[in-house]
Order: sequence, then structure tokens, then C-alpha cells
Amino acid sequence: MDGVLNEATDKLHKYESGQSDFQTICGATSHVAHDHLRLVPVEQTATDGDVNRCGRCFADGDSY
Repeated sequence: MDGVLNEATDKLHKYESGQSDFQTICGATSHVAHDHLRLVPVEQTATDGDVNRCGRCFADGDSY
């Protein structure tokens, strides 16, 4: 599964598959400049202690 990482906040969101331009399930990144976002595998960030998961996108996440 792919996620959208907001590098400015170190927050991971679920990527809305089939959509373009880093659209996420929660829509929280719609106002963020694309140069602050990157598409990453969710599994890759599981061990990264600096990355937080969005609470709207992930059951184990914190606030968006």
C-alpha cells in the first residue's frame, strides 16, 4: 500500500489509489505544495520513529 508523506510535518497519509497529485483518503494534503509531498510504501515508514500516521487515514494514527 502506498502512502503520501508530508515531509514538512512528517505525517503519513493513505494515498487514494486511482487519483493523481498526491490525493489522500482524508484530504488533508490538498492544500500542501507538492514539493513537500512524496509517495512512499507504508511499510517503509513503519520503523521510522520520526513519521506519525494520520488519525483519519489509519486506525493506529494520531491527529491529522
